[in-house]
Amino acid sequence: MNPKHKAAQEAASYVKSGMIIGVGTGSTTAYFIQELVKLFQQGIDFATIPTSKATAVILQQFELPVLSMEEVSTIDLTVDGADEIDKELQLIKGGGGALLQEKMVAFVSKKYIIIADESKCVEQLGHYPLPVEVIPFGYKAVKMVIENTYGIKVVMRMKDGQPFITDHGHYILDCHFKRIDDAPSLHSHLNNITGVVDNGLFLNMADAAIIGQSDGKVFTVSI
Repeated sequence: MNPKHKAAQEAASYVKSGMIIGVGTGSTTAYFIQELVKLFQQGIDFATIPTSKATAVILQQFELPVLSMEEVSTIDLTVDGADEIDKELQLIKGGGGALLQEKMVAFVSKKYIIIADESKCVEQLGHYPLPVEVIPFGYKAVKMVIENTYGIKVVMRMKDGQPFITDHGHYILDCHFKRIDDAPSLHSHLNNITGVVDNGLFLNMADAAIIGQSDGKVFTVSI
């Protein structure tokens, strides 16, 4: 069993009957879905909230109960992956293109757990490009503002030769900061730029990170 799957297996131990479970987007959370299927087949009763259309499709294919955000006010537990995790459980997320819905689901979750392998653990955020979700109208101006303000490379995310489009019809600008020294300040400054919807910094949201190691063991980081 690979490290990501081991982390997902550990996260599944938090699932109890009657829970509403937020389910993240991406390759790591695909392992968590496999564990949810096993629990459901064992008679554990729960419902899921997907963080993207792609995740919703997978959940429905496995015939797991799926609710919409409009049907709930709180979520008992959300399990998701991350692109970078620092020792304070600050995160960079959005590599899968679903950062807005992932952040909304995390925001209303009573418990928010990140699963990852040890390659995602970093001393300093920023080596992984920070996704910034923007509206299509005026996106070039927003891109230029970010480039000029921070003196960094900003890349328009593409898919099949066309701009990548999020579930909500937005674009994503991948910002190559290389090093983020003050994540709260950067988060605030980016979101104050007109045209920016949100960014992939998830701060003061994660309750724990379950990390799978190459030796088959897992460890949990919490604050």
